[in-house]
Amino acid sequence: MLSSQFLASPQFKLILLVGMVLQNSATVLVGRYTRSSVPASELYVVNHLILITELGKLLLSCVFEHFTTGGKFMESIQANIIDAPYDALKILVPALLYLVQNSLLYVALSNLTAPIFQVTYQAKLVTTAVVSVMMLNRKYSFQQWVCLVTLSIGVAIVVLGETGDKKKDEVPSGEQSLTTGLFAVTVACCSSALAGVYFEKVVKAGPGAQKKKPVSVWMRNIQLAFFTIVTASMKDLFSGSPTSSSSESQPYFHGFTTWVWILVGLQAGGGLLVAAVIKYADNVLKGLATGVSVCFATGVSTVLFGTPLSSQFSLGALLILVSVYFFSNPIKPKEKSTPQQTPVQDVSRSPSNDQLLPK
Repeated sequence: MLSSQFLASPQFKLILLVGMVLQNSATVLVGRYTRSSVPASELYVVNHLILITELGKLLLSCVFEHFTTGGKFMESIQANIIDAPYDALKILVPALLYLVQNSLLYVALSNLTAPIFQVTYQAKLVTTAVVSVMMLNRKYSFQQWVCLVTLSIGVAIVVLGETGDKKKDEVPSGEQSLTTGLFAVTVACCSSALAGVYFEKVVKAGPGAQKKKPVSVWMRNIQLAFFTIVTASMKDLFSGSPTSSSSESQPYFHGFTTWVWILVGLQAGGGLLVAAVIKYADNVLKGLATGVSVCFATGVSTVLFGTPLSSQFSLGALLILVSVYFFSNPIKPKEKSTPQQTPVQDVSRSPSNDQLLPK
């Protein structure tokens, strides 16, 4: 077992940051490959992927909870869900907020071009920090606020450089509403920040006045995955209506190739990693990892897919890396050197004048 001192150390947070970067980058690259390497008729349904992924998170969280409780998994279910239903219902709030976020993102993508959407959605880094200050009383220095804004700008520059030539992804301007798209992005950013920070507050909450053992992060992840499965199933039920599109009415596991199952594993494992980051670090670290992963994934894409690197990418990557470094390593102000004062001699203990005179 890892000691609590190591779990609270900067070294462990760095390990979590590196893990988040690798997981996010791998998810982006594999996800892009699964959507571009097969014809449209063989594509999987996104909502089916979300549902299978949440089932994977649920099973993995159950395994971790079983081992952390010493084989007392059913006792933990009894104590934290059956005997405390109102406490478990707390997790329904972030589950619904994530549903609102995902729904509004599709609205935003339908009304904004890809570059404008990517740029405006980076505001979630700043909104997460603001919500953390409001809900968790977290304090950030002026340097850290500047780093957050600079990192958002850097990610925007990288994304603009990557999507600037993809005119085919844009919807004709006559079918777009800029006001609707910007409103959807704004609400999605707020929903993402509220869901993440609220989940962090619940996970890090103390035992309270009842002197009850704190609920583990794995049990909270079980509750979150369960409510997400319920909301995704309801959405899938409505999508299966006769008015839905043919792609949404495909049977389960349609288009699930080996790479899609790898994507499911990455996202399921990533969900547990996010829970660990929220438990032992915070949501802002998760946002920093997401920003770095955009830069890292684009660099790897250059090697694997031959994507050319532009000067915009280099500038944005530099801003991202510098922002992450100075956010984690604040500049210490120089201490002013004070002149040393000569100690005042105690007159009462000083030799008398008679002793100083020569004899």
